[in-house]
Amino acid sequence: MERLVKGEFDDWSGEMTSGEIFGVLFALKHLADQVGITRVLGTAPESKLNLFLILARIAHGGSRLSAVRWAQQHAVASVLGVDDFDEDDLYAALDWLASQQERIERELYQAYVKQQGQPPVLVLYDVTSSYFEGECNELGRYGYNRDGKRGKQQIVIGLLTAEDGEPLAVRVFEGNTADPTTVASQITILKEQFGLAEVVLVGDRGMIKAKGKAALSAQGFRYITALTDAQVRTFLKQGVLQTDLFDAHLCEVEHGDKRLIVRRNDTVRVREERRRDDKLTQLQAKITARNAFVKDSTRASAATGLAALQNWAKRHKLSGFVTLTLEERVIVWS
Repeated sequence: MERLVKGEFDDWSGEMTSGEIFGVLFALKHLADQVGITRVLGTAPESKLNLFLILARIAHGGSRLSAVRWAQQHAVASVLGVDDFDEDDLYAALDWLASQQERIERELYQAYVKQQGQPPVLVLYDVTSSYFEGECNELGRYGYNRDGKRGKQQIVIGLLTAEDGEPLAVRVFEGNTADPTTVASQITILKEQFGLAEVVLVGDRGMIKAKGKAALSAQGFRYITALTDAQVRTFLKQGVLQTDLFDAHLCEVEHGDKRLIVRRNDTVRVREERRRDDKLTQLQAKITARNAFVKDSTRASAATGLAALQNWAKRHKLSGFVTLTLEERVIVWS
């Protein structure tokens, strides 16, 4: 490049050719070095192939077979020190990686603690799923499909991160595994693999349920989750919570050994108010149309129309505060 910008090739009449692409892998390799991925993978022959798979996944995002084809255009040998390989070599490298998973997670965790100066106290946990077009997967099962793909086998993936989103551990479960049943394995990781004694696990209301709470409490761990609608209604009936608490922006109620945080969500309130007004407008239009139909047809049954509209109101959750009655042959609502 120095010779080029000095003009040494200005009179050159040869043909320009392009060699292997160098920059993408070079830049990603240095990032992998900085975050410690290269170090924890080690120096085994399989480690270099796995580093290639990670970098190719970022830059290319294809399958193992497509990664082999992608490598033919990039300077894999000079940047990563990896010679010729095929998709079978990559799958064998993944088998090796699976056997090294806990060691790698542990070393990455230790590096994170050293960087932060202390172990994480707040730990975030959630699950997702991934479906398959084929059927040849050891963990593939039919289960609740978040992608809406009916008739597809899937796996369930649980990700554990620190408060700042730093990944700590990942586990893959059979595709029909319920979210709450995955919590126990995460407790084992935190307790045995990372040696944590004080943890606050954060998960959504569908994740941390009765068994998960009991398992966390048994290990001396705490948790933060959300109350379900049924739980809120129960607390209201028992007098633990009062409706006027929801008028405040934020308040706290102590209940046994738990802290219940009640927060008014103005976004949800406005949205629900608009939905309710829209349903009431639809109901009023249906009542007007039905009354007009009954008025024009002496053989029409006003009672049948009333029953149909009462069912519609119940189905759209309006029957709790809307009353429909029949006055002579006219449907009246209040």
